[in-house]
Amino acid sequence: MPLILKEINKQIAWVTINRPEVLNAMNESVLTELVSSIQSCIDDTSVGVIILTGAGDKAFVAGADIKNMQSMEPGDALEFGKTGQQMTLTIENSPKPVIAAVNGFALGGGCEISLACHIRVASETATFGQPEVQLGILPGWGGTQRLPRLVGTGIANEIITTGRMVSASEAKEIGLVNHVVPAELLNEKCEKIANQILKNGPNAIAKSLECIREGVGRSTKEGLIIEVENFSKLFGTDESREGLTAFIEKRSPNFRN
Repeated sequence: MPLILKEINKQIAWVTINRPEVLNAMNESVLTELVSSIQSCIDDTSVGVIILTGAGDKAFVAGADIKNMQSMEPGDALEFGKTGQQMTLTIENSPKPVIAAVNGFALGGGCEISLACHIRVASETATFGQPEVQLGILPGWGGTQRLPRLVGTGIANEIITTGRMVSASEAKEIGLVNHVVPAELLNEKCEKIANQILKNGPNAIAKSLECIREGVGRSTKEGLIIEVENFSKLFGTDESREGLTAFIEKRSPNFRN
């Protein structure tokens, strides 16, 4: 059985972590295949948006494979952590928006994977958490860095140090997810967002994501320099000419065909 499933339809790539028998827990093989699958979508010119989810109806990703971690020494853990961080960086740095369709448990590494995505949509049954401290370890795939940026330091401190579960409704309230929908509408909602994105200029989207990403942690002054440089670079391109002309001509732009 393949560890990662990939399906491309109408410029939307669905990437599914496929270990439902262990709630899609992540080991090194899954990590490697997920990076490869995400990168192949980034490189595929027929793909405009990536939707990432987990197989089954119980879990997005319930975390790293604990049995696999039990025998790790510090050196093994360092390599495993670096591999996990490279996976989340591949997602975060994607020039194509990555939407997390969180269909159940998103715990530990699963929560960290969702944090790396550009947009998070959760089913009403989804549950988030960083329970690593309950195992005597800490989040190692970006949880201590991305969670505070999304929900604020105080709330992140509480979630990480208590290891408690966060319901979908609370996740929406604190800004951890963009939308919460009934489970049966999760895929439809993600595709609706993806199709809204696909109407827009792909280079403009990629540069917008880059500006947002590169601006985090910088002063407003530094961020504005990054923004205006990318803003100016888009002018004079086929994409901007099409978008501006279409507006003047009162028609929909044709960016991707």
